Amino acid sequence: MHGYGYPPEQQPKRRPSSSSLVVLRVVFVALALLSCTFLTWAPMLRLAIVTRKQRDWWLFGLVLALNVGLVVYLGALPVEDDVMTDGQAIVMLSWMLVVFVGAVTYYLYTEIRHFAAHHPLPGGPQAVPYANPYSAGAPGASSFPSAGLASRQTAPAPPAPTGGYPPAPHRSPVPAQSTPAPPAPTTPSAAPQRIDQVRAELDELSDYLRKEGDSR
Repeated sequence: MHGYGYPPEQQPKRRPSSSSLVVLRVVFVALALLSCTFLTWAPMLRLAIVTRKQRDWWLFGLVLALNVGLVVYLGALPVEDDVMTDGQAIVMLSWMLVVFVGAVTYYLYTEIRHFAAHHPLPGGPQAVPYANPYSAGAPGASSFPSAGLASRQTAPAPPAPTGGYPPAPHRSPVPAQSTPAPPAPTTPSAAPQRIDQVRAELDELSDYLRKEGDSR
């Protein structure tokens, strides 16, 4: 007994093997054929039990009524006639053929579709569960609602104030300025030295001329 809440999930019915289904179809079709269509209601009964649809139950009753009607028709023929007339034979054969072909064709077609739709093969494709496109892990989900949230979550929080004073404003470091190199000492010009040298040479030359003049 199940209490409150959602009912437990029901396990899907196991699909019969393909070989057993084929054997059952061959048996029911052969039963209808070998009985001269008098047991054509048997495959329709199996189909109604398998599908559990009201339409199939109504068709089973129709086929059963046609089989009973054929038996009543044959029983109503005059006994003194040993051979059926052509008209009686045509009616009986047409009746049997229509009932057999219609019932067997509908039985095979409906049963095959029923097992293919409601009981797929174990190795067949499975239904993919619906995924919410707005869930966090859903493939193809839109990421724009979470973009702002992610940026807010990853933003660094300001440091908590210590000692009751507000934190000092953050200042970016100022790059150190390079001090200009001192100018190179200028060397004294060589012009004064040259003048002194020329003056000394002139003095020597004047002394020499004076000595030459004295000697004459």
